Amino acid sequence: MGETYFSYKDQKWCLSAQRAIYWEDEKALLIADLHCGKSAHFRREGIAVPANLVQEDLFRLQRLITQFSPSQLIIVGDMFHSTYNNDVEYFNTWRHQFPHIQVHLVNGNHDIMPTDVYVRLGIQQHDHLNIRNIHFSHDPALHAAGEAQYVMSGHVHPGVTMYGAGKQALRLPCFYFGEEYALLPAFSAFTGLYSIKPAKDEPLFVLADGEVIRMQ
Repeated sequence: MGETYFSYKDQKWCLSAQRAIYWEDEKALLIADLHCGKSAHFRREGIAVPANLVQEDLFRLQRLITQFSPSQLIIVGDMFHSTYNNDVEYFNTWRHQFPHIQVHLVNGNHDIMPTDVYVRLGIQQHDHLNIRNIHFSHDPALHAAGEAQYVMSGHVHPGVTMYGAGKQALRLPCFYFGEEYALLPAFSAFTGLYSIKPAKDEPLFVLADGEVIRMQ
């Protein structure tokens, strides 16, 4: 299935195979690690990567917005990949399709452009963001949530290594829900994966072939 509903920490989440979560009670679409501009950054350094990666990512995001009709988009860090490049202007054009949607950016380590650029793009920046009992922080290791708050984070680009017959191995992106914090998969397909090893009682959802598969 392309989506699955999951209740945790007194909230109901819709996990999408498109590497996003829809939070129905807040009409909020949650993603992490969009890394808009990363491919352009690599090309500028002379590394041959496809030129249409940001267009593909933003098209997936557009489809999610059309599907869920959120009133706000929360990006849990690394929306852009470091310094300004042409992909930022592509995002600006894309942004004009959704002027009614509030875009919240929880600053990540790559979000280093001048503040006026984010203002021009209609993006509200936050070092941390609190909504209900949920605390949004890009890096789970750096969160400053209160005891009653659950942390939603990114940064890690979580993945799980699956093993098959004949010593075959495949690493897949995942959603991880620990006792203190959750990890969202990197939204951009142009990112690496860091293998995590959750405890047996920690919910884990793997993304494969357009489906959200609960592993435990």
